[in-house]
Amino acid sequence: MTDDRITFHYAPQSRAFGTRVLLEELGVPYDLHVLDIRTGEQLKPDYLAVNPMGKVPAISHRGVVVTEQAAVALYLGDLFSEAGMAPAIDDPRRGAYLRWMVFYGSSFEPALVDHALKRPPLPRNNAPYADYETVVSIVNEQVRRAAPFWLGEQFSVADVLWGSALLWVTSFGIFEKTPEVAAYVERVTSRPAFRKAQADEAALIAARDGAG
Repeated sequence: MTDDRITFHYAPQSRAFGTRVLLEELGVPYDLHVLDIRTGEQLKPDYLAVNPMGKVPAISHRGVVVTEQAAVALYLGDLFSEAGMAPAIDDPRRGAYLRWMVFYGSSFEPALVDHALKRPPLPRNNAPYADYETVVSIVNEQVRRAAPFWLGEQFSVADVLWGSALLWVTSFGIFEKTPEVAAYVERVTSRPAFRKAQADEAALIAARDGAG
């Protein structure tokens, strides 16, 4: 392995799946480092040296480690800019792109998890995401505007993040699967890269469970 090759730290049935989809969309080679989170492998010293949080996804590239789902996606989109999946710094869509990439982890997922766990809401001025209803309304409005993708006509890194996320939260029943949400998720998940990532993950799970 050369220093320029990406090592993708990954676990099946985790948020790292979206990163796997993105790598397939970008069409770039990578080395897969699979962790079994059922046995706590991600909490062993070797991996904690990579990510002290003991979470996936993470990537190692050119001696640098990138963690956090949105940060990994932003890094890869810019690294492989020739794929055209990340608006360039002077692209008018760049601001909206960065906003939505960060909004997922800073507002959307925390709001949904707090609501699903029935945690008492903080006063709106103190809550990092304002309030649950506002977050849901903002995302549903963006889905209605997706024509056909998150930033408009062109499929982007944002679609990998949000398509995967909306598939996950609707599957668990913590976000309403409206017709608009269902149609958007279908546009993302029907793409060849997504289907390949699903098939590869299913094969990995079958091999893991068969070996056990």
